[in-house]
Order: sequence, then structure tokens, then C-alpha cells
Amino acid sequence: GPAAESQGDMAADADFVRPGHRPPLALMTSLPLYWPIGAELADLTARDAPVPWQRTIIGLDHEIFPLDTLSPVTSAVPGGPDHDPLAEFARLAVIQPRGLSPADNVALDEWVRAGGRLLLALDPALTGDYDLPLGDPRRPVDSALIPPVVERWGLAIRFDEGQPLAVIAAPFAGGKMPLALPGRITIADPAKADCVLAAQDAIARCRVGRGRVTLIADAAVFEHAELAGEKGEALAALLGAAFDQAPSGEITG
Repeated sequence: GPAAESQGDMAADADFVRPGHRPPLALMTSLPLYWPIGAELADLTARDAPVPWQRTIIGLDHEIFPLDTLSPVTSAVPGGPDHDPLAEFARLAVIQPRGLSPADNVALDEWVRAGGRLLLALDPALTGDYDLPLGDPRRPVDSALIPPVVERWGLAIRFDEGQPLAVIAAPFAGGKMPLALPGRITIADPAKADCVLAAQDAIARCRVGRGRVTLIADAAVFEHAELAGEKGEALAALLGAAFDQAPSGEITG
């Protein structure tokens, strides 16, 4: 009957969360957020690797699924359907990625416009200390490549190389967002998306089609436990803004 149908609609809605249910969150990153840096495959398969603090905080409210591509993968079975890694997710965090392929850019844009919620962190200058030589494939990307999809959403990121290395406590979402050597976001073309800037222009919150994008031109809150907050408050506030609040600040769902 109608009641059963409306329940089904609620369950299908990205905002509908059962008590005790952690919504799935797809994660693509070059930072050691899910596995510790330099972890060996044997450690991971034996489940002996320590869990990074970031994974613990993010995992309080989300069930994390690491991705290494955003675009459809051809089936291993001849003639089989392509696998779309984003199809089953309503929430996605892309944090200092290794670089998005042209197909990844297209897939990301289509996924957002269809209703996906994206947190995208692109830091022009990481400030974390990573004990791996430059050029090691396990090392995080020190300076983010800005994917073309950012321009497609009418945004640009600039970086002042002369700024001092200091932690900035920028106002955001009713609290403070710590930043370290952040980029500055500008709305290059307001017609392409409905965006507002926050946190001293280090964060943009946009409506793109039926979806939402939260872009932060800094990753300090993902790199430094002391900046994320004693209980991870700053990191949790960023996730909450990206996934649970409308850009104007009202809570949805």
C-alpha cells in the first residue's frame, strides 16, 4: 500500500539514516587516511596494520569504502557489464587524489549532477611530514593537481606561495576550521554552479545539478591530529557540512 511505498522512498533517500546505521562513504585519497603510510601488503592482509586516527574519526559516522578509480571499469568477463564504482554511493570524499583521469572527471561530474554529495580536498601545499622520499609512489601528492571538473563547476584555486606557514583558524559552520598554507578559491563563473565561499575563501559549498560539492583548498585537518580537534571536531564539522547540511547552513534530512 501507500505506506509501504513511502517507506521504500525514504529508504532510497540519501538522507535517510536508520538509528545506529552509518551511511556508506566512498574514499579516494593519496593521504594515509585508511591505511598507515608505508604499510606492507602482508600487514594489511593479516590485519596487523594500525588504524590511522583519521579513519577512526571518519568511521564514527560513516562506513568507509576505499576506491582507486571513479570511472566505470570494464568487466573481466567478456561481454559483461562495466562496473561503476560510484553507482552504490551517495557520499564521496576525494582527498588529495593522485590525479583524476579524464574518465574520472566525467564520472564525477555526472555522479554529482545526479544527486551525489562530494567532499573534495585539493591542497596546493601539504604541511604533513611523510617519511618517504619524493617520487615514492606511496608518498602523498605534495601539491594537488586541479582536475578540470573544478573549472566545470565555475571554480578556480589560487595559491600564494609567499604566505607564512602558520595555522589559520578560519570561521566555518559555526566554529573554526584550521588551515595551513591553504589555497584561495574564487568563483570564476557564477553561471556554472550555485556556490558560496567560506573559511576565508578556502572552502566553497556548491549546488551542482541535484548534488552538492564541498571543495576545500587545504588538507591540514586530514594531516594533523592536533588540528582535527581533541575529539576530531574540526574534521567532523567538515564532514557534516559536506554530507548533512545544505550550503546555506540548514540541516537536511
